[in-house]
Amino acid sequence: MFVGIDDSATFDVVGVGFGPSNLALAIAIEDHNRDSAAPERITSCFIEKQSRFGWHRGMLLPGTTMQISFLKDLVTQRDASSRYSFLNYLSERGRLHHFINQQTFFPTRIEFHDYLEWAAAHVDAPVLYGAQVSGVRQIGDVFEVSVSGRAPVLARNVVLAGGLRAKLPEGVTPSARVFHNHQLLAQLRVLPTPAHHRFVVVGAGQSAAEVAAYLHDSYPESEIHAVFGKYGYTPADDSPYANRIFDPEAVAEFHGAPVELREQLMGYHRATNYSAVDLPLIEELYRREYAERVSGHRRLFVHGASEIADMVDYGDGVTVRIGHRMAQKNTEIDCDAIIYATGFRSVGLTELLGPLAGECEVDAQGRPQIDRDYRIVTSGRVAGGIYLQGDTEHTHGLTSTLLSNLAVRSGELTRSLAAGPRVGDMDMEGAPTLVGESV
Repeated sequence: MFVGIDDSATFDVVGVGFGPSNLALAIAIEDHNRDSAAPERITSCFIEKQSRFGWHRGMLLPGTTMQISFLKDLVTQRDASSRYSFLNYLSERGRLHHFINQQTFFPTRIEFHDYLEWAAAHVDAPVLYGAQVSGVRQIGDVFEVSVSGRAPVLARNVVLAGGLRAKLPEGVTPSARVFHNHQLLAQLRVLPTPAHHRFVVVGAGQSAAEVAAYLHDSYPESEIHAVFGKYGYTPADDSPYANRIFDPEAVAEFHGAPVELREQLMGYHRATNYSAVDLPLIEELYRREYAERVSGHRRLFVHGASEIADMVDYGDGVTVRIGHRMAQKNTEIDCDAIIYATGFRSVGLTELLGPLAGECEVDAQGRPQIDRDYRIVTSGRVAGGIYLQGDTEHTHGLTSTLLSNLAVRSGELTRSLAAGPRVGDMDMEGAPTLVGESV
């Protein structure tokens, strides 16, 4: 559904994607426009391929909690008095004192998703839902954003927040019985009636452990086989000093550091985010497995130091051969589904920009070069700003794809947009130049 967009308008900024990152940006722009001291309003619109706001809906598992404090919401670290804070959301929902009585910093994932939906419904920003961006080109001083099913949208600046794409191992073809955990709940709703009463979960991170626990609860007649390359699940490092890597000042320091030091720090602190599980969940899974050993009725099997040696989807089930690398042996089972909790990849610039991606400067590893304000370094032929949210871990650190720094980052982006090219600065005299496609 397309709402609130004037086809003849040129905006100061078009946001591609409307997940948490660009939602936080929309709020920051609204705050800027309400500030009587702001020199000019920033006009904006956002384009989202989903039909409505949603954030990892397929993993909104009952009882799962956020891994960050509610204080790292969309606004609080930038403006603790904002009406868009999680605390104000609780107040409007009539649950503030009930939440306080829980004595926790970590809301459930379902509740935090409701908070994000609440903010998306209230923010003063036009959003084109159900719209797919097919490319961006520059005509004169303006970006033309091509959108499926409607006229292009024009803007002086573009903010790319295309999110992440589910990543499956090479050679794995998704099906009704073979799928990524990102779509777990939707896939389980249409899963054929279980015949083998077994599930296989591949992966060693938080999502993999949550899926194993959820299936163990939801299918009491089924075996759950967790398979991963580590010897065992390892705990996430959420200790106070390690968490400083997510602080706003750490982002600035990381961006200014030499490439070698950045890579070293990423290696040191990968356990804050990658292939790591909250310790209470590890302990809970171990308790379950041990209790089953005592009872003699095994349903939960954790295959550490293992891999999927082979997998055949034959329609009525999936034959999986689990290779145990330490013991040098294989276990073959038939299961009803195999779920890959194997992470995500960032959406490439070419997917978002089309040929205009060729005007973006890259480093020796082909990654975009990005200024401190998240603006991509481009050739001299690009007049406006192309900003990137998400695929900036190599320049801005571990917080890039996480929620931790949304509030601060959105403020930095808004300040940069306010200082950069604006619609009122346009000079369209002379023949237009086309950047981003052959003419």
